[in-house]
Amino acid sequence: MNNEITKISIIAPCYNEEDVIDLFINTITSQMDKLNNKKYDYELICVDDGSKDKTLSIIKQTAASNNKIKWISFSRNFGKESAMLAGLQAADGECAIIMDADLQHPPELIPKMVTEYEKGYDQVIAKRSRKGESKRSIFFAHMYYKLVNNAVDVKIEDGAGDFRLLSRKAIEAMIRLQETNRFSKGLFSWIGFKRTTIDYENRERQSGTSKWSFKSLVKYGIDGIVSFNTQPLRVCITLGIALLIISILYLVFLLINIIMSGIVVPGYFTTIVLICMFGAIQLISLGIIGEYVGRIYSEVKRRPAFFVEESNIKNKQL
Repeated sequence: MNNEITKISIIAPCYNEEDVIDLFINTITSQMDKLNNKKYDYELICVDDGSKDKTLSIIKQTAASNNKIKWISFSRNFGKESAMLAGLQAADGECAIIMDADLQHPPELIPKMVTEYEKGYDQVIAKRSRKGESKRSIFFAHMYYKLVNNAVDVKIEDGAGDFRLLSRKAIEAMIRLQETNRFSKGLFSWIGFKRTTIDYENRERQSGTSKWSFKSLVKYGIDGIVSFNTQPLRVCITLGIALLIISILYLVFLLINIIMSGIVVPGYFTTIVLICMFGAIQLISLGIIGEYVGRIYSEVKRRPAFFVEESNIKNKQL
């Protein structure tokens, strides 16, 4: 690295974080001031994702006395994926660090991430342990990642989330990906570039409650499976062929049984089982196809990922 000043953009999506946002900003400011010597400068970009509490007003109040704090306010809640995209588009830094505003992503890792960036890495990934989580959560998480990595064309590492440093090259690559249905965990893997991983212990939220409901987690999980491949559609074809073969074998069995024992009245149980089995498979297949058709429908409309209601960033087109 040369002796020029390196600017670091810290991007923090925020949604209803009034209980912790002030502490988060102060912690980041304190941490960056330790790093803020002649070699480094920084900006903190808080993206308010349509919060319904006082999150935005607290950010504005703090930004009024600190010109390193930038903020973007969406016209409504567009989701974390859109908030991360907005932050990347607004970032002026040679590198950017994406992290949550609830302090589950430890700011103390920032210097270590910057050190790895100086070694030439385009992605410095912070991978959390699952210490403190229930055995059930750990089991389902492991099963999900195993399923995803066997299904998708890119590999997604368990514990490696959005908390990471991206070089300018990686930032530009992420901005160029303009699909409506974004799944950043997969996009980070898909763009490639040189990467390294830093491990850290899992942390609890400093305050407030998680914004992820069971329904949103299920939706996010489906996004991860269908966003990067067409294997579920191939599964429908394979399943259909397998059932066709089983049906033919069953018909042969019935024919042989008729030849050997004569014509008998078909059993109620067999009829019901076949109807339920084929009906369920047809509905599942239609659901998978419908998921892809719905995504095609969303993409062809080319709607923006978000709308900005107000911001103190004037030199960027958002």
